[in-house]
This record gives sequence, C-alpha cells and structure tokens, in this order.
Amino acid sequence: MSNSTQHAPALGLGKLLETNSIVLLLGIMLLISIGGLVEIVPLFYLKNTIEQVEGVRPYTPLELAGFNIYVREGCYTCHSQMIRPLRDEVERYGHYSLAAESMYDHPHQWGSKRNGPDLARVGGKYSNDWQRDHMRDPRAVVPSSIMPGYAFLSKTPVDGAHLAQQMRLLRVVGVPYSDEQIDNATADLVAQATSDDAGGVDVQKRYPNAVLGDVAGKTAVTEEDALIAYLQHLGVSVDFKLYDDKANIR
Repeated sequence: MSNSTQHAPALGLGKLLETNSIVLLLGIMLLISIGGLVEIVPLFYLKNTIEQVEGVRPYTPLELAGFNIYVREGCYTCHSQMIRPLRDEVERYGHYSLAAESMYDHPHQWGSKRNGPDLARVGGKYSNDWQRDHMRDPRAVVPSSIMPGYAFLSKTPVDGAHLAQQMRLLRVVGVPYSDEQIDNATADLVAQATSDDAGGVDVQKRYPNAVLGDVAGKTAVTEEDALIAYLQHLGVSVDFKLYDDKANIR
C-alpha cells in the first residue's frame, strides 16, 4: 500500500475542515468542551482545592476593619498582593504567593497592576511610625512616591459597630471565626490598637502573631490604626522556609 493511500483519510479530513467553516466550528467547540470537562469535573470530587498552610488565620477585628478601609480606598488598583513564581519578582518582593494566604479574603486583593510595590510581604518590613508618616505624607519618606496622602485616616474614628456581624457573615462563607472571637470583637478591636496590655494578651491568644499598638496612652481607635494593623499582618503568618521550591522559580 502506498504512502499516498495511507494518508488519504487524514488529507480528506483536513480538506473538510479547511473548506467547511461549520464543521471547523463544531470541531473547535468539541475540543474546547472536552478540555473544559477534563479541567472542571475533577473539582467536583475535591473537598478543598486550596492546600492548608500552617499559620494562616482569619483577620483580627482591627485587621478586618483595616481590610475594609483598604478595599474602600481602592488600594488594590495601584498595589497588588500576588507575587508570581518568577525570579525577578521573588528577588524583589519575597517568596511567591501561596493560594492559602488569601483564602479568607472576601474579596481577594490580588490587584491588576502595580503603580506601587506589591504588598504581599509588607508586614513587619516597616515600623508603625514609618507607616503613619507614609500614610500622612508619602513623599516625606519616599520622595519619588506618586501615592496620595491619607492624613484624614488619622482623624477618623474607626467604625467597629458592624464588625461582629461581618464576622458572622464571613463564617457562613467558610472563615473559621469562633463564637469567642465574635463575642469579643469590639474589645479586641480596642485592645489591639491601644496598647492595652491585658487585652493585648487575649488578642494574641485568639489571633497568633497579631501586632499590638505601640502608642502609649492611646485611647481612641482611628482608621489609620486599622489600616496599619492590616498592612502589618500581610505576609507574616507563614514560615516560608517550609515552602521553598527553587525548581518552581523561573
């Protein structure tokens, strides 16, 4: 049997696809459908698609208030919170992001572009005082910054009346807040922000690695305090030495 005879069916199918747009369209739809099913069907048999990572916890009430302010002010439009496993990003910002780090974010703050640096590892990188100065007058600490000032946050009392209710709603969608954490939401909000030593100990028991306020004698909680608490929590919960994988960094 000649080679031309062997390849005749394949050539006939190719000609049919090239000359008949309806058949070509149906073929494309068939292939896409098969690929989609292969990707989607296994997910129905998985209880959780996110690997559990030790150290990841829900936000404290103060951090949650800060998260709300961060979302309200649209910070994600200039700052991302997603470090990709690429060498230049890892060397500049730190360990690449893990899916579990944003598993309690509703909505997530991965961002779409970077006019400023990625904030996934900003927690603990600067002191609270530096963050206050940066919020009030960004160019006082970063002369080339194009970030607008947020001095008004230091004069705006944080609205914590709804936090317990928000925590209950977040529990419905899978954030593991306990009854104790919800019942103490208001007290923990104040204790974390105002250097209340006794209350601060309770906060850190309920929320490991929570950063306490460092302004002696402070009694009122501001939106600035909340936003700083949120920023100081980013990237500090996980021991990334356990997840180092040089082979995945290109």
